[in-house]
Amino acid sequence: MTTLIKADRLIDGTGKAPLKDAVLLVEGGIVKGVFEGQAPKELVPADAEVLDFPGCTILPGLIDTHVHLNLPGDGSTLEDAMRETEGVFVATSSFAASKALDAGITSVRDVGGSGRTVIDVRRTLELGYGRGARICACGQPITVTGGHTWYWGGEADGEERLRLKVREMVRLGADFIKVMASGGGTVNTISWLPAFSQRELSAIADEAHRMDRKITAHCLCAASIEYAIEAGVDQIEHAGFIVNAKGEQIFDAAVAEKLGKAGIPVTGTLAVGGYMVEAMQAKTDRTPAEQSILDRWLRMLDDNLDQFAQLRQAGVEFVAGTDAGWRFTPVDALPTEIALMQRGGMTAMEAIVAATGFAARTIGIEDRAGTLAPGLASDVLVVAGNPLDDLKALRDVRMVMQGTDMRITPSARA
Repeated sequence: MTTLIKADRLIDGTGKAPLKDAVLLVEGGIVKGVFEGQAPKELVPADAEVLDFPGCTILPGLIDTHVHLNLPGDGSTLEDAMRETEGVFVATSSFAASKALDAGITSVRDVGGSGRTVIDVRRTLELGYGRGARICACGQPITVTGGHTWYWGGEADGEERLRLKVREMVRLGADFIKVMASGGGTVNTISWLPAFSQRELSAIADEAHRMDRKITAHCLCAASIEYAIEAGVDQIEHAGFIVNAKGEQIFDAAVAEKLGKAGIPVTGTLAVGGYMVEAMQAKTDRTPAEQSILDRWLRMLDDNLDQFAQLRQAGVEFVAGTDAGWRFTPVDALPTEIALMQRGGMTAMEAIVAATGFAARTIGIEDRAGTLAPGLASDVLVVAGNPLDDLKALRDVRMVMQGTDMRITPSARA
């Protein structure tokens, strides 16, 4: 079946200026052409389906490069969330993937879950048993004994055992390797110190690359960022500069310069702070303790936005990712992340590219998705209005297409 999708403009995910009076030609789940004005008649069969969205914008399906499909995003602690069985994690992940797709997020990269639950959901969707965002999965994040998310099964120590753990993840079907290079939100872990020695982290990265897998590192302190740079990781999650148990951060310009020169992309996960502040502000009868938590998160969000801007000035490139599932961050949080990236100094177009074309290149799916170009999957989002004028338009979804699966919202049919 050939389908023509028409709208006032088309943003192709590369950063180029939008096409006006755009026409997107798709057939059998593949993009066949992108045109301004009209498609050549010889390319359009007489029985082609025509979908016209006046006043709207066509974009590539969005890509969230940092999600945890196992987690509920309802404010639960990791320890509480992890009390569920693996069957519940499979069901939760399936539901989350479906919800993401309905929001126009056609691909997600899951950066850690229990056992092989997310890998199994990925395979289930590939077999056609349900619908949901395309999943790239790491399986279990590799962590030190008792380290951040240890209960997901990724504990390993020492260079030999860490190399074996990488091989185990590849055997499970991991698309990439995730390593917790510092502590994090898990009880009794230390976010302001590196988790692994330099030799251990370098061994993980070396083995990942030897197994033809990219590797991304969770880093919440400056020293862990330096270790990750030295190890040669492909990406860094968060890139925080936490210095103590209070979560206070002190920006390290020298480390930022090293990171910029290394050319390693960073996922900022700004949405975590945004949703945490929103949840705490919604409580009108806050106790003194709750007010203290809100004050802390307001400070942390400001710190993260400030550091986002400073890292960009140092030459660091950012890719869009939300940490969906963690704390109060929902699986459809990507438009909020994009808006916060703009608040941190990006243009609207730069932020959109960070969630489409650049996201695809960063996680290694640019040959399948991320841009609207002939030969790639017809992962398509249509929104009302112009997101370059107001990024809130990304929330006003009129149509989502992922390959041959298409859903048009009732408001678009009216």
